[in-house]
Amino acid sequence: MLHIGCHLSCAKGYLSMGEQALALGADTFQFFTRNPRGGSVKPFDRQDADDCLAAHRFAPILAHAPYTLNACAADASIREFAVRTMREDLERLAHIPGAMLNFHPGSHVRQGVEIGVRYIADMLDAVMAEGTATPILLE
Repeated sequence: MLHIGCHLSCAKGYLSMGEQALALGADTFQFFTRNPRGGSVKPFDRQDADDCLAAHRFAPILAHAPYTLNACAADASIREFAVRTMREDLERLAHIPGAMLNFHPGSHVRQGVEIGVRYIADMLDAVMAEGTATPILLE
């Protein structure tokens, strides 16, 4: 079955995103988990997410990690931000059945592909806790 979605702002919450998606004729949607150009994030409103899912049937919902997430950066503090951000986002998405998390792995910046890939794998190993059900998609 073909699913049609759109990228929506999460500023007004999950129920609002669901209503916007349906008004556009979509049966799913994508949203940024937090500010796409930074790290700030609104508190997770589980009731709002539950209300959205109870009111509407959607195909799997796609969450997009911020562009500032760089899992293969040379700077360890930037990689630590990526791990912390991904963990927080996965904890939130655990409350949204069927949701998936999409992220850009970043840039190895002249460290070499092998090092960059190793750092990405290290981040994924660090965030994939026992029982993590949210699929992670690498874009």
